[in-house]
Amino acid sequence: MRVDRLGEIDLYRPPGTARGGAILFVHGGPGPAGLEVMPRDWPVYKGYATAAARRGLVAAVVDHSLIHGLDRLVEAADEVEAAVAVLRSDPRVDPDRVGLWFFSGAGLLAGEWLDSRPDWLRFVALSYPLLATPPGVDDLVTAAEVIGKNKDLPVLLTRAGLEREELAGPVAEFVSAGGAALDIIDVPKGHHGFDMLDHTEESRAAVTKALDWAIAHLGEEPGNDGKLLVPPPAKKKTTATRRTATTARTRETRETAAVRQPPAIKQPAEPAVQPAPKATPAATPAVTSTAAALPVAAPVQPPLADLGMATVAAVTADTPAARVVAREHAAYAAHDLEAFLATYSPTARILRADGSELKGRRFLREFYRPRFEAGQCKTELVQKLMLGEWVVEHVITYDDGDAVPQLALYRVVDGLITDVEFRV
Repeated sequence: MRVDRLGEIDLYRPPGTARGGAILFVHGGPGPAGLEVMPRDWPVYKGYATAAARRGLVAAVVDHSLIHGLDRLVEAADEVEAAVAVLRSDPRVDPDRVGLWFFSGAGLLAGEWLDSRPDWLRFVALSYPLLATPPGVDDLVTAAEVIGKNKDLPVLLTRAGLEREELAGPVAEFVSAGGAALDIIDVPKGHHGFDMLDHTEESRAAVTKALDWAIAHLGEEPGNDGKLLVPPPAKKKTTATRRTATTARTRETRETAAVRQPPAIKQPAEPAVQPAPKATPAATPAVTSTAAALPVAAPVQPPLADLGMATVAAVTADTPAARVVAREHAAYAAHDLEAFLATYSPTARILRADGSELKGRRFLREFYRPRFEAGQCKTELVQKLMLGEWVVEHVITYDDGDAVPQLALYRVVDGLITDVEFRV
């Protein structure tokens, strides 16, 4: 098994190269003040991800802002959505077979997925979830109000028999509303967080049963060897290959730097007419350094035409940023809202030509959803220039029927669009 750390996400990959299903494990919150070890490094989430990877799935654990307080709920929702985009774009993942597993306070994030139900979402699992927003916290979609809305979406609830009173009531309402649309695993003697606190056969069996359920709904075959969760480690220890986000960014920086370098400029042929003799340079002071005393060839100045061609090649060559923008354009033309939003940073900013501003993926969804549903997504690319993390395009938009020429400026950082500005 291989573990890669990409930003706030840890990816656990099984051996081999075949594409398969994937699970994103979403931790709860909030955590205690002064927390030093983030949830993706907790044994419980490492255990879930390891168990899934050993069963042939790609597993991911994302650190998100809910761990710092319920007032960060909206921010956490955007971060989870960004993690989904990263997971689905992984070369080992079948992007049409992904499940989401929410724990504890992250249950507040599940309602939006139960409501929207993208085509690729194969299941939603909830373990001892918080399902009612506390007073004073920005409300998202309540899970109990939308459970069963998409009848073809499998939903699993793992319920603790000794759950805290303030959580047990909303869970009961969720069960009542879910009816036949809900599968339930009961842990009668389990507390809230039983998979961390209660080291019992009942706990292990409940986790294994839930994992079997998830694997089955991803189109995989559950294990039939009767073993519980994670088998004992082999005696011979191996070191997992870990590729950090810094390494990934370094690779992208090298690619970008390579693109920035202009092509080699050929030395101009010797002119047919001998140029006028150059003036004799003034005498230079004596040089004491041996290295400095060595003769240095005078630089050859390339013709202006060659410099112009080199500049054009540098700003029109393909770049990592241009490829991200191209994916955004393809999703826009295909009226695929979720794929379109997946190319944007959770905190992306779009400055429109009329001076209005859209900030955050949530507001982008609200703005663009009616346009996508109405089929108003037509843009003609006239010309584009690329330089590093910037892509500048001359486009003609037909969103409202009329042809409107615009200048669009895109900035891409770490594989996601962070800033867009339109000018007319």
